[in-house]
Amino acid sequence: MSSARDVLTPDALTMLQTIARHGSFAAAARDMGVVPSALSYRVRQMEEALDVLLFNRASRQAKLTAAGQELLSEGMRLLTDMDSIAHRVKRVATGWESQFTLVFDTIIEQSVVMDLCQAFYAANPPTRLRLRHETLSGTLYSLTSGQADLAIGVPMTSTTTPGLRFAEMGSVVGFVFAVAPQHPLASFPQPLRDEVLQAHRAVAVADSIPQGNGITIGLLAGQDVFTVPTMAAKLDAQLRGLGAGFLPEPMARPFIASGALVALQVARQQRSGQLGYAWRENTQSKGQPAGDRALQWWLEQLSKPHTRLALLGQSSKPKGRASV
Repeated sequence: MSSARDVLTPDALTMLQTIARHGSFAAAARDMGVVPSALSYRVRQMEEALDVLLFNRASRQAKLTAAGQELLSEGMRLLTDMDSIAHRVKRVATGWESQFTLVFDTIIEQSVVMDLCQAFYAANPPTRLRLRHETLSGTLYSLTSGQADLAIGVPMTSTTTPGLRFAEMGSVVGFVFAVAPQHPLASFPQPLRDEVLQAHRAVAVADSIPQGNGITIGLLAGQDVFTVPTMAAKLDAQLRGLGAGFLPEPMARPFIASGALVALQVARQQRSGQLGYAWRENTQSKGQPAGDRALQWWLEQLSKPHTRLALLGQSSKPKGRASV
C-alpha cells in the first residue's frame, strides 16, 4: 500500500482541486484529458493511504467530505508555498541573501529603522529580514559573532577589528545630564560635583554583550545604580524620577522643552560619542556572485546623510516616516 507521502504529490492535489471544481469525475477527466476510471483509481489510492474518505459517493456529484475539504485547503496552501519557494530560490540565485539580520543599538531611532524596513520590502526582495537590538559593545559583538550581517550604532572605538568594515554615522551624538523636576538633584546648585552625584541613584543601560562585564559609562564608584535593558527604558525611568543620568540629547530634547525633564550642568566632562555602522568584508571567491544584494541595499540607504541623521534622532524634519 502506498504511503501518504507517495500519494500527496502536487499533481494529486491539483487533481483534487479539478474534481472539486467540476463536481464530477467525468467532467474533471475531460478537462484533464484522461478517462474517469483513472481519476477514480488515484483518488482511491489517496483514500487508502490516508485511511479517510475524500469524496461523498452517495450522490451522483463528486462532493468533498470534511476530510477532503481540509486536504484540499491545506494542499492548496502547500502548492502556493512550493511556488513561493521556487520563486525565492530563483531570486536568491541572482545574489540576494536568503536572510539578512540587522542589529541596531538601542540609541538608534527604531521608527526610522522600521521606515527603512518598509522601503526594503517595497522593493520585493526574496530576503527575509531579522531585526535585533543590543546595547553598547553587545551591538558589535552580534556582528563579530556571526549573529548579524550589519550593525548600526557601534562606538567608533574598535574600527580595527579584523574582517570588518566601518563607516561613521557622520555626526557626534551629544548627551545631556537630566532628571525629573521632582528629583532632589533638580534643586542643587550647579555644576553638580561628583560627590553630590554619588549620593543619588543613577540609571544605566546594561551592556548586552553576553561575555565579560561589558562597558559602564558615567557611573561613580559606590553609586547606587538602577540598570535597565534599553535606552527607551532609561528615559522612562528618569521621567519617573527613579534616578539620574546622561541621555542622548535628541532623545531628551522634547521632554526638556516640555518641562518633563530638567537639564543640569555637571562638573565632570559632558558625554559625547561618535557612532558608526559596520559590516563583514565580502570574502566571496572571485568570479562567483557576491550574494550580498540585501547588504548593498542597506549600505546604499546608510550612505545618505539625512538617513543617518534620522537614525540618530537628529533629523531636522518632524518625526515620522524617514525619507529613504
